Amino acid sequence: MATVSDDYAQVDISTEEKDKLVAEVMRHVLFKTHQTTGCPIKREELTQIVTKNYRQRALPALVIKEAGDRLAATFGYEMRELQRTRAPSTRSGRPSQQQVNVDAKSYVLVSKLDPEVYSKYVEHKEAAHVSGFAFVVISIVHLSGGKISEEDLWHQLRRLGLNESDENHPVLGNNKQALELLVQQRYLLKEKLSGPEGHSMMYELAERALDESISGKLKDYISQVVSTSTAAEVD
Repeated sequence: MATVSDDYAQVDISTEEKDKLVAEVMRHVLFKTHQTTGCPIKREELTQIVTKNYRQRALPALVIKEAGDRLAATFGYEMRELQRTRAPSTRSGRPSQQQVNVDAKSYVLVSKLDPEVYSKYVEHKEAAHVSGFAFVVISIVHLSGGKISEEDLWHQLRRLGLNESDENHPVLGNNKQALELLVQQRYLLKEKLSGPEGHSMMYELAERALDESISGKLKDYISQVVSTSTAAEVD
């Protein structure tokens, strides 16, 4: 059975050079995740870290895989590759520019730590409002069958006191930008449709929201809310 060392030997690179490349990829992933509030990191970015000084074709894949293994062993993070179940398109059937971007391979960091440990030692409490907003929006879209118009989504958010015209919300800041961030983080897919009455914008659940780590918690929470409401009605 071939080992990792054998793989690197085939691309003619020393252990020291390999370790340096792996460390650079790990550092890029960690800092970029923090800098962009968890937005996906394109595989192309990580590949360029390797190929700027090395030309071996097999090397980027080996380095990225080892970087992922070390992130898991050292920090408890899974470097998860995002996969879409389908590509978005315009009503005309032509791929949109967003489709080109979505189809590119990318990664996000997902904590594999015990939830209590993560909450106590890793999670930033000052960012809890961002997670809360994401959970609320994803719940609304989920309860709408996985897809909702922009108009209906803001109608539901206004019932919670969130107006699309508010640029100075005390917690979220610009509400529209907060929603757009969920698209950039790939919790939501935003798609423009053309119809007899003009253009309309639709939101649907993207791959991160469909991941079992999110969808499982979402279903459990909704079940708890329904059970509590039903019990209250009986009482």
